[in-house]
Amino acid sequence: MSGEMPKKRFGDRKEAYLVRDGDPYHALLPHLMPHRADAECYLHKELDVTALLRWLETRNAGAEYRTTFFHVFLYMISRVITERPLLNRYVSGRKFFQRRGISLSFVVKKQFSDTGEESLMVLRPENGWTLDDFCRKVLGEVHEIRTTEEKADSETVFEVLQKLPRPLMMFTMWVLRTLDFYGKLPNYLESFDTNHTTVLLSNLGSVKCDAIYHHLNNFGTNSLMITIGELRREYRLQEDGSVRAFDILPLGMTVDERIADGFYFAKSIRLLDHLAAHPELLGEPLDRPTGFEY
Repeated sequence: MSGEMPKKRFGDRKEAYLVRDGDPYHALLPHLMPHRADAECYLHKELDVTALLRWLETRNAGAEYRTTFFHVFLYMISRVITERPLLNRYVSGRKFFQRRGISLSFVVKKQFSDTGEESLMVLRPENGWTLDDFCRKVLGEVHEIRTTEEKADSETVFEVLQKLPRPLMMFTMWVLRTLDFYGKLPNYLESFDTNHTTVLLSNLGSVKCDAIYHHLNNFGTNSLMITIGELRREYRLQEDGSVRAFDILPLGMTVDERIADGFYFAKSIRLLDHLAAHPELLGEPLDRPTGFEY
């Protein structure tokens, strides 16, 4: 989504191409740290969303449907990944791969109760999508999940696996991990598995919880996990002695450090700050460059 992708060659996967021009140091990392959980890096980020909330309030005034902050955050993260393509890489089978498209996943709670069932949702934005497209897609699919009585594909698969005897379950999981290592997992399973997406998000703020650090899974291809905490108001002393109110969004981020270096990650965080401070950029298509000078 960040430019023309190479044609498919031997060694590529169905949704990603093999990175053949990586630097020697990073090429060794999958062998030094063969498991994704070995390479986790954590970041606690407090994002100033004061300007963004004012813009969102204006946008929702008289609108046909309400844009939530979560919709906006999905769009912002997608724009960052589009402009910073190394965030869309993953390590599997001890090799580096670059995805051909962005995918975001999160859990949808059918009912906000201790016993409410959960369903998995995967969003795959396309070039040219706008914030309106994100809103319509998420609102439509979440509504369908919460109102339909039919079981989702993921629920059906999980129920079948749950009934397997333990030895057969262990063998089945070994087969799935082996297929995953070689990139041969069936498309049907990957289509709803949140472990096979660019970024997995958890909106903890919706249940009045702060952001946490969430682990990555060794199974799958997910290299980025973000938890969103509850918005809060902070009052900070300014240089002139005045006190100013800020709206702060706490974020917990976990990344696979093998896909890029710290300098690249830091610049990506700066782009996220820039988007929050200049919400007028959120009215543009997903693949339009922000023009941000790092």
